[in-house]
Amino acid sequence: MLKFIVNDILGQASILVSLIAMIGLIALKKPAGQVISGTLKTLLGFLIIIAGAEIIVGTLNFLGEIFQTGFQMRGVVTDVGAIAGIAQQTLGRETALIMVLAFVINVLIARFTKYKYIFLTGQASLWMATICSVIGYMGGLRGVTLILTGGIIGGLMAVFMPAIAQPIVRKITGSNDIALGHYCTLGYLVQAGVAKVVGNPKKSTEDISLPKGLSFLQDTYLSMMVVMIPIYLIPAIAAGPEVVKEFAGTTNYLVYSFMQAIQFVVGVYVLLSGVRLLLAEIVPAFRGIALKIVPKAVPALDCPVLFPYAPNAVVLGFIFTTIGAVIGMFLFPVFGLAMILPGMLTNFFAGGTAGIFGNAIGGIKGVIFGGIIHGLFITLLPALLLPLLGSFGFENVTFSDSDVITAGLLLGKFLQMFQ
Repeated sequence: MLKFIVNDILGQASILVSLIAMIGLIALKKPAGQVISGTLKTLLGFLIIIAGAEIIVGTLNFLGEIFQTGFQMRGVVTDVGAIAGIAQQTLGRETALIMVLAFVINVLIARFTKYKYIFLTGQASLWMATICSVIGYMGGLRGVTLILTGGIIGGLMAVFMPAIAQPIVRKITGSNDIALGHYCTLGYLVQAGVAKVVGNPKKSTEDISLPKGLSFLQDTYLSMMVVMIPIYLIPAIAAGPEVVKEFAGTTNYLVYSFMQAIQFVVGVYVLLSGVRLLLAEIVPAFRGIALKIVPKAVPALDCPVLFPYAPNAVVLGFIFTTIGAVIGMFLFPVFGLAMILPGMLTNFFAGGTAGIFGNAIGGIKGVIFGGIIHGLFITLLPALLLPLLGSFGFENVTFSDSDVITAGLLLGKFLQMFQ
């Protein structure tokens, strides 16, 4: 029963968020029809976001392969899924219990302190629970001690990471209705810090003016197509038809790469449609929880909820984070660290969100220069974590999210002091 509740109910972020929306609507004493409608629309919106993300992930996996092959890159790829898979084999029960305990602690902190954030990004909660279980176990913790330690760390992170990001999120959204529930927050703050030094928030990426002949680029999705097409075609040309053929089959390799670029934009369109539907339902429903269970509760949601507020900054953040990651890939091995290959998924989702932060604080310059520093930062952290994971038996694999890595580094170093 516990496995069913944890893995099949709480482990499904869409179901978890929908249940919370239902509780909120019931707490507001809405009619049964509105409760059903709001719950199902929340579920639908979340699943549309997942569908859009899966389209994006598919195209970015292709881009990552041809990028590495075309430019002859060899090194370590950040792969949280690989670590989670290994951990589930030996620490599945502990990881699940840490995740549940972290959520309970999150709710208790929100109920009894001024920090009212409820972290609702299921996969991010799983990654945090995973690193706590892995590092804690390899550091000598067992049983209840391991679960309590991981649960407390996860619960604290679930409240305080949204809290430190909220001043900038409030500036981005213009309200306090939602918070950011994504464990890349330290990277976003690094970009915001650089943006504050070098940029001007009045010169926004969303106000870029173009000549009349290029006015069609004012449309977000058309401009995204124009940017993404060369990003896909250039690595495809570098990789050559034989490499791309593994993905393209009988389709011409350049035509296939072109269509993958368009598919990327389709994924973004679908994802943003889901975000709008989700927000239209979850924010009013959360008022019920705020009024009845956790007064003034604020839902901390996954990073795509911010994408509609500055779509140009998302694309530019992705590009300049990738540039910074490529620089870091060559720079950090000079200092004896591992070569960390650019992870296109992290670069898009974390880089795009960091771009929004940079734009809010420092405009165009904040996105450009902050993005490069952000790319360096998210390449340095996995390289620092890799030796620690290696000492615990995890070779050539590392995490990607800055907050997760930071929690793992601090816990690991602390436990090593007592070994």
